[in-house]
Amino acid sequence: MERIEQHASFGGRQEVWKHASDTLGCDMKFGIYLPEAALRGEKRPVLYWLSGLTCTEQNFITKAGAQAHAARHGLIVVAPDTSPRGEGVADDPAYDLGQGAGFYLNATQAPWAPHYRMQDYVADELPALVARHFAASDARGIFGHSMGGHGALVTALRHPGRYRSASAFAPIVAPTQVPWGQKALTAYLGGDREAWKAWDTVELVKTAKERLPLLVDQGYADEFLAELRPELLKAACDAAGHPLTLRLQPGYDHSYYFIASFLADHFAHHAAALAS
Repeated sequence: MERIEQHASFGGRQEVWKHASDTLGCDMKFGIYLPEAALRGEKRPVLYWLSGLTCTEQNFITKAGAQAHAARHGLIVVAPDTSPRGEGVADDPAYDLGQGAGFYLNATQAPWAPHYRMQDYVADELPALVARHFAASDARGIFGHSMGGHGALVTALRHPGRYRSASAFAPIVAPTQVPWGQKALTAYLGGDREAWKAWDTVELVKTAKERLPLLVDQGYADEFLAELRPELLKAACDAAGHPLTLRLQPGYDHSYYFIASFLADHFAHHAAALAS
């Protein structure tokens, strides 16, 4: 691993690291905020953030103001890139497929399958790497935005017992039912719609083995609201008895101004669960 950035921040340190990923077959970058206690070697819970379409590891660490909240709660925060990248990694000219659009799943179709295994990277390889190199406890939470909100909810539901908390901002909750998701799922997984359901929060909630409380914020002025369909998540959670706090925020769009406005609530949600 190679550290390529470090910045003092709120008594801790924001860093960016690059490493060779065995899972993805390319170099990957991730941001990590280490609160003061972690810098002293005290093991701290880890909160994973998954970003949305077109993002890298930089968007959240530079735009959200997360460091102040992480320092206040004593949490390590890890923000990986959104897809494999580099020469030899399949790509597409569209913003919603290929590099920058990994959708946090494990692709099975050519030309994507050799590199696009973001689910295994986020759920397995990256946490193992963080545990090996930093003062991380085994308490984990996960959250994200848009495509990353989809990734966070799906990852938590697919791995019962691995995460103590989950939340999302403007997540794509039903990718099997909207154009964004249908395009990506067809490309990465093929035409079998039954296989798609394993990567759809609304479908996973129906049979979830663990009732992990979900916190979701959705801007009601979001320009992508028709693709996000929060009402489908509410209906699925209500039918399954799955605990969900869904907050529709009037006037807020899809931007990081929205995320920054309610990020303190999400940190509090995770900190309470991670301290238990």
